[in-house]
Amino acid sequence: MKVMLFAFVAVCATNSFSLGAALAAEREQAAAAREILDTWHADQPEPGDRYLHLVCWTPGDREFPANYEQRLTRIMRHIRAFYLREMERFGFAGRTIGLQFGEDQQLVLHAVRGVHPTAHYGRESGNEIRRECLPVLEKAGIDADHETIMIMCNLATWDAEKLEFKHVSPYYAGGSFRSGTAWQLDSPELDSLHLKLTSPIIHDGEYGRISLGKHNSIFIGGIAHELGHALGLPHCKARPDEAVRGTALMGSGNRSYGDEIRAEGPGSFLTLAHALRLASHPQFSGSVKGLTQTAKAEISELSLDVDGKAIQVSGIVSGTPPVYAVVAYFDPDGGGDYNATTATAVPDSSGRFTLRSEALKPDMGGELRLFPLHVNGSAAGQMSRTRFRHSYTVAADGTPDLSTFQTRQALKLLVAFLLLDNHSEAKHFVSTMKPGKAKAIATQLLDHRAASETPAEFRSDDASVSIAKLKAHTSKVGWGQPMFNRVPDASMLLESGGRLFETGIYAHAPARHVYTLGGSWKSFSGQAGLAAGHSGSVQFEVLGDGKSLWKSGVIREGRTATFNVSVDGVQQLELLTHPTSDGPAADWALWLEPTLKR
Repeated sequence: MKVMLFAFVAVCATNSFSLGAALAAEREQAAAAREILDTWHADQPEPGDRYLHLVCWTPGDREFPANYEQRLTRIMRHIRAFYLREMERFGFAGRTIGLQFGEDQQLVLHAVRGVHPTAHYGRESGNEIRRECLPVLEKAGIDADHETIMIMCNLATWDAEKLEFKHVSPYYAGGSFRSGTAWQLDSPELDSLHLKLTSPIIHDGEYGRISLGKHNSIFIGGIAHELGHALGLPHCKARPDEAVRGTALMGSGNRSYGDEIRAEGPGSFLTLAHALRLASHPQFSGSVKGLTQTAKAEISELSLDVDGKAIQVSGIVSGTPPVYAVVAYFDPDGGGDYNATTATAVPDSSGRFTLRSEALKPDMGGELRLFPLHVNGSAAGQMSRTRFRHSYTVAADGTPDLSTFQTRQALKLLVAFLLLDNHSEAKHFVSTMKPGKAKAIATQLLDHRAASETPAEFRSDDASVSIAKLKAHTSKVGWGQPMFNRVPDASMLLESGGRLFETGIYAHAPARHVYTLGGSWKSFSGQAGLAAGHSGSVQFEVLGDGKSLWKSGVIREGRTATFNVSVDGVQQLELLTHPTSDGPAADWALWLEPTLKR
């Protein structure tokens, strides 16, 4: 099998040749992936039926929404047909979600009445509601921890006379190829039959005045979208060449689902990236072979190169079970992962793959995430998590900058030596490096001796110094041990906001670092951010003699905050990191190049 490179060009609605050529290229790639999938599953096959299990839940003081059995049957048939149509467009015929129907051809639904009245529940009640559903599912022989379930929550209010709608329902999902949970809402006016209606105009508590049809698009589309998350799909948006098809379902396609029925737009579609991921999902493949097998993947000879205004990625992927495709997400900073665009490749018989993207956002940093897809349904990490992640930046003119990746690659062998405690080889490696940023970082990693001087005791004639090289009076972090000029994982490197830094302080929130200045310094400056690959949120604060000198806003992954404060006459400097409303999970805060100046 040849190395396959699929670089789709931009198309427009009137250019049927270009659109047809793009679809042909996608189908060719899907066919190559399907050949690998089908060959593996045909050898000692293990066919098996896996289903999406639907629960209808209502608070203790409310009846179930009117005609919910018939309406939800129609809605889920519509969504199943959407997934089937989109999969077949790429050549994955017959693959869609698994639904169970009774003898009356109505969807099998599990009804659960909550313990508490309506007022007790809200958007944050997802886990509590799920716990209330578990006994009913268990009685039906369904282990919710090993199946995919969707809970339709009756926490919406629909006034049929005033045509007003509002809800306080949980509205999120997560999962993998093995299991998942989606929380959605049900309401009497939701029906796939209503997708065609341009009237009446209703008032939606979140979206304002919209047609009943658009209202149904949003909330039935929401079911289709959150189902994608429960099946293991992350967010992504359409590339410019894909946008002719409409809005990517896993972008904001939950709001455009069914728009084409009302002639209000092209509607929603599945990207090839997500069709490839679903092709191996047990519900779609009809196979449970390798369902419990732990997947492992490696990418060797990885190369990221700038090709004009594009980033080209190549390497050799290997895995157990075998890898049938590689999906890349090019995710610009900010906006969560909603703005990520995708590129895909199918490896040849030796595992070589090449993919590229020029759908890059100018004047902004970003992160490239690579997901090797395994034939058993695993994606080497689910949703947006993967260990194959690399930072990049894009200049204002659209030219990519891969210097962070290149620096990381230059330090890869040194990090390996240090992880093995092979300091003689590490020292020799650093001695052979050319002067530059990589060597400066390497020198700092190699010189990991405990600091002996406090800022007040610093006797050098240097006009400035990184406080991370000096001795702290007090150091306390929320997870792990205090660490300076490195992070406590296998990467070691101080990376944040798409950049690598030479010096810094690991400060997992909540953290407190206290330094004795002795009134001998004039200013303190640097940056603050989260370590790359950690999705928490924190606030940073600098105190001088107990007085707040600077406090950041809420900082999330991909962004850094710059500080520059006067410490003239300050005796004691405190560096605090605070967890935010989402708690301390993944709050790998970093004080970056924190510099004292005389």
